[in-house]
Amino acid sequence: MASGSEGPSSTSHRHTNRLAKERSPYLLQHAHNPVDWYPWGKDAFDKAKTEDKPIFLSVGYSTCHWCHVMERESFEDEEIGKILSENFVCIKLDREERPDVDKVYMTFVQATSGGGGWPMSVWLTPELRPFIGGTYFPPRDRGGRPGFKTVLTRIIDQVVKLKELGNRIIEALKKGTTITANAGQSPPLAPDVANRCFQQLAHSFEEEYGGFRDAPKFPSPVNLMFLISYWTVNRSTSEGVEALQMALHTLRMMALGGIHDHIAQGFHRYSTDSSWHVPHFEKMLYDQAQLAVAYITASQVSGEQFFAEVAKDVLLYVSRDLSDKSGGFYSAEDADSVPALGGPEKREGAFCVWTASEVRELLPDVVEGAAGNATLADIFMHHYGVKEQGNVAPEQDPHGELQGQNVLIVRYSVELTAARFGITVEKVNELLASARAKMAEVRKSRPRPHLDTKMLASWNGLMLSAYARVGAVLGDKDLVERAVKAGGFLKEHLWDAKRQTILRSCYRGDQMEVSVTHEIQSPSISGFLDDYAFIICGLLDLYEATLQTEWLQWAEELQLRQDVLFWDDQGGGYFCSDPTDSTVLLQLKEDQDGAEPSANSVSAFNLLRLSHYTGRQEWLQKSQQLLTAFSDRLTTVPIALPEMVRALMAQHYTLKQIVICGQRDAPDTTSLLAAVNSLFLPYKVLMLADGNTESFLCQRLPVLSSMSQLRGVATAYVCQDFTCSLPVTDPQELRRLLLDGTTDTEIE
Repeated sequence: MASGSEGPSSTSHRHTNRLAKERSPYLLQHAHNPVDWYPWGKDAFDKAKTEDKPIFLSVGYSTCHWCHVMERESFEDEEIGKILSENFVCIKLDREERPDVDKVYMTFVQATSGGGGWPMSVWLTPELRPFIGGTYFPPRDRGGRPGFKTVLTRIIDQVVKLKELGNRIIEALKKGTTITANAGQSPPLAPDVANRCFQQLAHSFEEEYGGFRDAPKFPSPVNLMFLISYWTVNRSTSEGVEALQMALHTLRMMALGGIHDHIAQGFHRYSTDSSWHVPHFEKMLYDQAQLAVAYITASQVSGEQFFAEVAKDVLLYVSRDLSDKSGGFYSAEDADSVPALGGPEKREGAFCVWTASEVRELLPDVVEGAAGNATLADIFMHHYGVKEQGNVAPEQDPHGELQGQNVLIVRYSVELTAARFGITVEKVNELLASARAKMAEVRKSRPRPHLDTKMLASWNGLMLSAYARVGAVLGDKDLVERAVKAGGFLKEHLWDAKRQTILRSCYRGDQMEVSVTHEIQSPSISGFLDDYAFIICGLLDLYEATLQTEWLQWAEELQLRQDVLFWDDQGGGYFCSDPTDSTVLLQLKEDQDGAEPSANSVSAFNLLRLSHYTGRQEWLQKSQQLLTAFSDRLTTVPIALPEMVRALMAQHYTLKQIVICGQRDAPDTTSLLAAVNSLFLPYKVLMLADGNTESFLCQRLPVLSSMSQLRGVATAYVCQDFTCSLPVTDPQELRRLLLDGTTDTEIE
């Protein structure tokens, strides 16, 4: 379990503002700025209206490197703090707590400046309408770029004129961000959209190291999952084969690269170069969740143990460093930390990088039988590209923080390293594992990066899926049990049964307890669309891993609530946040699968799966209406919505229903389930019929009562629209049936 404290420090501070009462680790980081910060809420809005002052809204998150830089340079500056506090109502917002507010103002910043990112700096009228915005500002003018102090002075001088401009822009954005289905319209044709999505990805694919641009390079699991799913229905075409190779090559190169933490597991946020070598070192929960699923999927389609090992490696990191004893998962680890050799200034990557002398000192033993009396350090440094002068190019280190340091990257295969030193492959594997273990122990003694112990419902939903899916594929009971614990955590701590509402987040308290309050005296934040969608997806995956219908029942309950809270009756699809919240100016529907999938993309799939589990035809229709609402985007730039394209393909190819008749934990049932889980079947639902006609599934799907075991042995039926193949009892025969998709005889 991870350690560290997020509570307010006992150190005396010169300044303390009202953020000291907040729970968000990001807001607490700013509690001692000489700025009169408010959290987002009524107190700040009322002050702005009463005093007729513009609002300065600063948005970020606790592991954001440039947020830390702007705090150091500007928000800790007494002069700038005075200008801010006297002329603006200053609001600090954690984007991970309030993604709805973040999305509105990021839409404005991107529309007016052509770019976006965090920290985000936006100036608003007392009515919350933005009139100017940007991202990071240096404190003083430099290189022809106005500094933050200059920007503040100009805004104070021109506030009336700027407000009028802002009003016009927000009205234009309201029109420009509308996503709606036209009367009589249908979803676009799935094969055409999928082919276009593949072509757009192939066009942006970087062949040498994989990935979809030169630099910076992001993992983009949504792209990889689309490519593998595309292959499953295009196996015999050159495009299908190319799609699979693109995905597997990218996953392999990432796993070998420096973006993958070879000592303490898990993946960093992104690579600053094209070869996945030098990362931005923060580690985000949502990346670990999606990458674990992508790697276990790669192992299913390739049969390569390598990919399964990487999936397990990711979950090992999450279990050790991002897990709360309650069963929840923390949000992130920072990129910056204090170097082991001292100095007060935090540096990016300090926790993860190595000098050649450190490696030599730690691994001095001569390896018996190795050519040239090589030491363990020699072998390790050769394999992982460690150089005496450091292996980070200056262009990858603009602030000089990594000078003389090495980011580990696998430079040679184990076979080549073995040949180079004249020892066996087995010996090399053994030596490298031993070296990594020693280095992991040394890293434990280094000052750790900041840990964001906020537990978000949406990201916990993604992680629930990861443990359930990896556990099911590997037949690993411990991983499945960890998924069950996560499901229990969500229900206990992030579900308000009385109000029938998901809560956005909870926090680790000073005594390691779980606290759900936001500010110490204020109510918790209600969940957004992504909280519902990602948890529902996680619960469906958890049902398929455990076949315990309690998770299916809760998924149905949550989907009904999601429909009430977020569904757009006029235009189809779901709003990202509560459309009745007057403090959120734009009613947005997320139309991009980015670092996280769009909640509408996930919902399109959820609705389809749930319609098969519950027999609710209205959910099938809702899924179609949702896809219709996004028709223009799917038709023109499907590369923006690869996860939604997968849902569109699932609609088109129709989900297979795989029904196992048997007792849940019986060996013959387990064998059939293992056959199903060994394959990547993106368009299927798996269900258990255990003979109990009063069960949740039999009540929803009476047809299940007519399915029974053959000769008292666990039996599988593979159906489409409940037109079923002949029953099979042999796991290998079931596997063949699922791969080929046809049998000689079918039964109704």
